[in-house]
Amino acid sequence: MKRILIMMFAAMLFIGMAAPVYAAPDNDTYNYNFWGKTVPAPSPYELQKVMYGTDWQTGNLSSPQDLFIGSDRHIYLADTGNDRIVVLDDQFRAVQVISGFDNNGKKETFNKPEGVFYNGADGHLLIADTQNRRLVELTSQGALVRVMGEPKSTLLREGFQYMPTKLVVDKAQRIYVISRGSYEGIMEFDTDGAFNGFIGTNRVKFNPVDLFWKRISTKAQREQMQLFIPLEFNNLDMDEDGFIYTTTSEEKSDHPIKRLNPSGVDILRDKGYFPPKGDIHTLDVGSAPGSSIFIDIAKDEGGMYSAMDLKRGRIFTYDKDGNLLYEFGGLGSEQGKFRTPSAISMLGDKVLVLDKDNNRLSVFQPTRYGSLIREAVTSLYNGKTDASTASWRQVLQMNGNFEVAYIGIGKSLMKNGDNRGAMNYFKLGNNRDYYSEAFKRYRKEVVFAHFGTIVLGIALVFGLGYTTVKIAGRRMRGKHYTEIGVLKNPFYTMVHPFNGFWEMKYEQKGRLKVVALCLLLLVLFTIMKRQYSGFVVNMNNPLELNSLNELKFIVLPFLLWCIANWSLTTLMDGEGKFKEIVMATGYALMPLILIYLPQTLYSNVITGSESTFYYLLDAIAFIWFIWLLFVGTMTVHQYSASKTVVTMILTLVVIGIIIFLGVLFFSMLQQMINFITSIYRELSFRF
Repeated sequence: MKRILIMMFAAMLFIGMAAPVYAAPDNDTYNYNFWGKTVPAPSPYELQKVMYGTDWQTGNLSSPQDLFIGSDRHIYLADTGNDRIVVLDDQFRAVQVISGFDNNGKKETFNKPEGVFYNGADGHLLIADTQNRRLVELTSQGALVRVMGEPKSTLLREGFQYMPTKLVVDKAQRIYVISRGSYEGIMEFDTDGAFNGFIGTNRVKFNPVDLFWKRISTKAQREQMQLFIPLEFNNLDMDEDGFIYTTTSEEKSDHPIKRLNPSGVDILRDKGYFPPKGDIHTLDVGSAPGSSIFIDIAKDEGGMYSAMDLKRGRIFTYDKDGNLLYEFGGLGSEQGKFRTPSAISMLGDKVLVLDKDNNRLSVFQPTRYGSLIREAVTSLYNGKTDASTASWRQVLQMNGNFEVAYIGIGKSLMKNGDNRGAMNYFKLGNNRDYYSEAFKRYRKEVVFAHFGTIVLGIALVFGLGYTTVKIAGRRMRGKHYTEIGVLKNPFYTMVHPFNGFWEMKYEQKGRLKVVALCLLLLVLFTIMKRQYSGFVVNMNNPLELNSLNELKFIVLPFLLWCIANWSLTTLMDGEGKFKEIVMATGYALMPLILIYLPQTLYSNVITGSESTFYYLLDAIAFIWFIWLLFVGTMTVHQYSASKTVVTMILTLVVIGIIIFLGVLFFSMLQQMINFITSIYRELSFRF
């Protein structure tokens, strides 16, 4: 019991601290690195101006819901509360206010329009007249072209209510409409206004427990349960290639943003450190709990796009690969912040944000930092690698923690054929996919340049190995029995476990010194594996690596297993002594010791697509270790196979009990110390 208490105390010393809880950062501008931690960043945008309806002599805005920049560079605002459309030019001067239209001599007005779109192909304006449940198409002068009312189709479910909120038109003049409550997807209309069907339906999400109860419930009970239906889209935008960007108001989703092709398939690239979903680490408490909720998205040049987070009022901009480029904005009453943002759009490199509660339009212009990022991304997108590299280098001078800049430089170098240089920058940017591609090309260059030397080296290695085997065979010839020494016993036990463990127990060929050496080598090789494995398979943060932690992950489990197994088997008629359990467990570690070192070397010459064999070696080593541990336990205690399996499972249970008791003991000890400390302080204060 004394030994057990000592080991419990050691276990508590090595038990790690709980994982930290991350909250959404409070600083204004930041980015996320590869390890998911926020790093400060210079501000990419600054406020240029804030405008109200009175600045345009059009009267105050009232709950404006949509904002669109046309190909004519005019700004179209859906002033929902005032039932009108306000048109501004690119200098933010009022051009036109459309409050209604003439329909065959009858004056008609809008009823809470929530969406507006300018069709540059014919210069027509399309308006989602939401409460009137129709689309209205006008000329640029405000003359009526047509009214498209509620669609009639067998494709629509019974009870479907058509309430269009947002819309876009593609180059083929097909109209895509988001209707409130339409969980089937985006509605598609042809050029004549006929309903064609839905595209891009979101996947259904449900609670497995609810699904279980629904499966076992009666039909009457199921009818009273809540239906599993997908969430509806809340906004959309279309890029110059005809792909539709969409957003969904879904909590804790990894895919709130989609890029749909004409068939409705999501083709959004997700090559960044994290999915394009806004803030990564958030708490479920506080003034703005939960994940980001996007309410609008705006296409940008060079494959970039920006999404507006309603939850915390932040704008997140991503490149075509899904890398977060920058973030800015926030909630607040001061200028440059938002109370309830409702729409976002791009006017060149300027960002326009509509705030429906403050009833104002905010215009942001890029800072030097933001402009350099945009120049770097667009230059690489257009094939100007040298210009892109120059811009990225200037970005790094302003923010050396911006890992995407390293990736951008690496892409440019790889396009120019400098694969070795690209590898270095991709490593700095923690991008394993691009690093793997650059390494594959560089490895091919090295093989072609040194092909003869490589072939000669391989031939010499095989020749030396063959000669060694032949000499060993001659020495062994004629010998019918070979004595296995103490140092050779662990290797012999690996391939002959039954004989090896028998000799260890009954012929005294096991040594605790050998077990200590095995533990030392395993700790050493594990440290080497964690620190020096190839970049494509090494997911360890070098800043958090601590060699002493390997004692916690190797020596501590080893000791807990031996103690728990000995404590259990003394009650289950086991014949093994504690010393024999330690030796059997230590010898079972041999596969891990022998495989880790060559596995580490192998990982430095492979690409990502070739890493399957690397992970296969891990599986082989672990399975081999479990097999040796099973045979060792069975031999040492002289158990049957079934009893050995039960014993190993119960040993894990005992380990859990020991840890629980240890945590409980030290928790009580800490409370006692705090209690005694409090009494001492109280007495010191009084006397």
